[in-house]
Amino acid sequence: MLNFIKKNIALIWAKKHIGKSKNFKTNAIQNQQELLLDLVKTAEKTLFGREHQFETIKSIEDFQKNVSVADYEDLKPYIEKVKKGQSKILWPDLPEYFAKTSGTTSGSKYIPISKDAMPFQIAAAQSAIFHYIEKKNNADFVNGKMIFLQGSPELEEVNGVKTGRLSGIVAHHIPNYLQKNRLPSWETNCIEDWETKVDKIVEETEKENMALISGIPPWLIMYFEKLIDKHGKKITQIFPNLQLIITGGVNYEPYRDKMNELLGKPVDIVQTFPASEGFFAFQDDYRKEGLLLLTNHGIFYEFIPLEQYGKPNAERLTLKDIELNKDYALILTTNSGLWAYSIGDVVRFIDKNPYRILVSGRTKHFTSAFGEHVIAFEVEEALKATVEKFPAQITEFHLAPEVNPTEGLPYHEWFIEFEKEPENFEAFKSELDCQLRQRNTYYDDLISGNILQPLVITKLKKNAFQDYAKSEGKLGGQNKIPRLANDRKIAVYLAKLNL
Repeated sequence: MLNFIKKNIALIWAKKHIGKSKNFKTNAIQNQQELLLDLVKTAEKTLFGREHQFETIKSIEDFQKNVSVADYEDLKPYIEKVKKGQSKILWPDLPEYFAKTSGTTSGSKYIPISKDAMPFQIAAAQSAIFHYIEKKNNADFVNGKMIFLQGSPELEEVNGVKTGRLSGIVAHHIPNYLQKNRLPSWETNCIEDWETKVDKIVEETEKENMALISGIPPWLIMYFEKLIDKHGKKITQIFPNLQLIITGGVNYEPYRDKMNELLGKPVDIVQTFPASEGFFAFQDDYRKEGLLLLTNHGIFYEFIPLEQYGKPNAERLTLKDIELNKDYALILTTNSGLWAYSIGDVVRFIDKNPYRILVSGRTKHFTSAFGEHVIAFEVEEALKATVEKFPAQITEFHLAPEVNPTEGLPYHEWFIEFEKEPENFEAFKSELDCQLRQRNTYYDDLISGNILQPLVITKLKKNAFQDYAKSEGKLGGQNKIPRLANDRKIAVYLAKLNL
């Protein structure tokens, strides 16, 4: 009886939530403009606000004139002041948290999360679940056990500001009504060594009634493979009531076939787009492609056409200016005091009513040793189309240029860890090259002009990418290996792990 009540309460909440969310979906452009001016007014007397004449800003155009696009290095001097306990620097108050992330040029990054911003992180996650319940018209999973993948919830303090990984911070805000069904235990989540942690999660969950599992695809695959190795059964046989997987962090599509094979039968998937800087989007209809952009969650968005990114006087577009099926660098202004901040993600709009996006890559993750500027979305779509024609199962891959081969023309080298190789490997390789040429005209020109030879595939042994991550100290739930590089730093290591 209690389970019936919980399920029906969840259905009622979901329908009410969807009704309340209609306004922001239809008034996104106006809401965004009002939000920016409100953020500027709130921070007018901060150090950043005074230095950038916030008191004179009356429009989006004023803001863009006064505030240049910034990355972490640009804002770091301000953040260092905040870390020392100084308030009224980027935002009126000290942050409630610092989300600590690893950076390539800055060492560890400390992303401020204000008291104003944290509720939006939680509300977005709840909204993703409510949208799923409403579309599915089913909330059976609320009666089962749930895993929310997270880093250690143990937080340190930096001059009174609690600091840790975002997923560990979020663990302190999971609603009470979910705590009873939540796994793994607090003690297990505090384990730092990732392999030890996953083994313990397997031990704690293998006999439970798992209904919802949340995590990034590489972690899910590692967890599922350990369960299958131990029990000799598919995941849906081990967890017959598994209804929903919530995933984010990377594009799910390249992992879909592998996940389907491990699961054994279909399980609903909801994709999300969270980050330390904010929770930007989620899949509001699990049956359709695209993530609903959250335009009323304390974040003002700008978009720079990818081909202009990094150039002087690059256009800074807002929602009213964007075009469908075009790649944009994502720029954020947030209610935690990040101003015109380049987060490094590339998005592509597929709908304007409401605004829905795909995450198509990273501004720093591309291959362009020869001017081709191949991005993640292009290689992932090329690989997907190739696998449809020549079936194969791929665990993971990495693309790097070979500029100075020992003989012959330069080429793109794909390092691929196959779970199951295609029957006709040469046809697979040729088709992959053809698919990429169709998606990137510059790459096609380089092949046609005999500047590059067709791509080369290097097959890797099982767990090659896990071995690489471990060697870099990056084996863990939120760590992601770049799929594209403009150098051979990762390629050199992977080359040692070929078959």
